[in-house]
Amino acid sequence: MKLYRTPQGAVVEDSGKFVKVEADWDSLVARGDLSAFLKASVERGSSLDPAAVSAPLAPIVSQEVWAAGVTYYRSRDARMEESKSAGGGDFYDRVYSAERPELFFKATPHRVVGPGQPVAIRSDAKWSVPEPELTLLLTPKGQIAGYTIGNDMSSRDIEGENPLYLPQAKVYNRSCALGPCILVSEEPLPAETEIRLEIRRANKIAYEGATTVASLKRQPKTLAEFLFRDNTFPNGCFLLTGTGIVPPDDFTLAHGDEIRITIPPVGTLVNPVG
Repeated sequence: MKLYRTPQGAVVEDSGKFVKVEADWDSLVARGDLSAFLKASVERGSSLDPAAVSAPLAPIVSQEVWAAGVTYYRSRDARMEESKSAGGGDFYDRVYSAERPELFFKATPHRVVGPGQPVAIRSDAKWSVPEPELTLLLTPKGQIAGYTIGNDMSSRDIEGENPLYLPQAKVYNRSCALGPCILVSEEPLPAETEIRLEIRRANKIAYEGATTVASLKRQPKTLAEFLFRDNTFPNGCFLLTGTGIVPPDDFTLAHGDEIRITIPPVGTLVNPVG
């Protein structure tokens, strides 16, 4: 099932049937029985025109967004390379190998954009990239209720200058995109699930890459467990699980680029760079 947040409210899609869900978003996504509740809503609800989800909003109202870093080998290599002049040559290798994952705060809801809305490049950054990430919807009890697509916009030159600058490289207005929906599933996504990134510039592909969930070093449940240690999320939260797709060092985003992130079971998240 896919859960959309729309201007008209929450809409669930199951086997081609679209039904409006009579519940406010925060209460809905915090449910421990979300999958069963949505199935019941589909069974008793009247069908909507599929156009009801033609312009979905970001699937977030009051939730915080957190992120995990250095969870793919490719990300480890990129972070080591960008930070070696600041003394971080083996810093991220140790993070990759450690039991404790790197977890950091990413965005409040007002810093998040939805499908079709522009993500931003920091005005004081010279090297910026998108980071396409499988993203978990976590309930207030830390259960994985569903999956969406996240774009963790990053200023690699700021982060590489000093690892302590990570919050400035990661957290700013329109630094995160989520959508287009939440795939509600009680089962983990298969290891072969693909994550694809395509960046288009002047209607041509400027960069493309792909990875799979199998390359994720740390299990999503483990990341969630660490995040919920001594932390509470009354409305649930989102957790970006890291990126395994990193453009080459000579690539940086430009205004007017279009970023397309596809995770087939979820869909495609498209955002221009504004």
